[in-house]
Amino acid sequence: MVARMVTPALVGLDTATVEVEVDLRPGLPGFSVVGLPDAAVQEARERVRSGLVNQAFDLPALRIVANLAPADLRKAGPQYDLPIALAVLSGSGQMRPGSLVGTGAVGELALDGAVRPVPGALVMAEHAARRGWRQLVVPEANAAEAALVPGIRVLGARGLRHAVDVLERRC
Repeated sequence: MVARMVTPALVGLDTATVEVEVDLRPGLPGFSVVGLPDAAVQEARERVRSGLVNQAFDLPALRIVANLAPADLRKAGPQYDLPIALAVLSGSGQMRPGSLVGTGAVGELALDGAVRPVPGALVMAEHAARRGWRQLVVPEANAAEAALVPGIRVLGARGLRHAVDVLERRC
C-alpha cells in the first residue's frame, strides 16, 4: 500500500513542494527514508517510530520505505517527521481513507510524539496557499504565524494523536 501527502520545503530563499510517499509491504520489518535526505531526515525514522508507539498507534510490522520526491532536491531538517508519520498511519489503515487529500503537513516529532515547532511556518503556509492546498497541519506553536496567510486552513497540532484527531475532525 502506498500513501501520499505533500509538505512544503524551504530551499534557500524559495519554497518547493515535496511529495511524501510511504510504501508499506510484507517482508522483513524495517524503515528507510530515500530521496536525498540529510542526516536529520534520516533520523526521522527513529523519531517517527517512537512517536507512533508513544502516541498509542501501532507500528506496522512491515517493510516501510518513505520516499521524499523529487529525489534531486536536497531535504534538510526534521520538518518531514510529521508528514512521514501521517503517511505511515494512512497507509497502515490507522486513519480514515481520504483524510490526507488536499492536506500538507510540516513538523518535527519528539520521541513522545509531541509536534515541535519548525522555522519558516509563514513562508510554508504561503507556499501551500499558492499551490491550492486545502489545509496545512503545523505545530501548534507555529499555528498563529501560519494562520496569517489567507486562503489556507491552518490546523495546529500538539502531538501526533492530536494531528490525527484534528484531520479526522474529532476535536
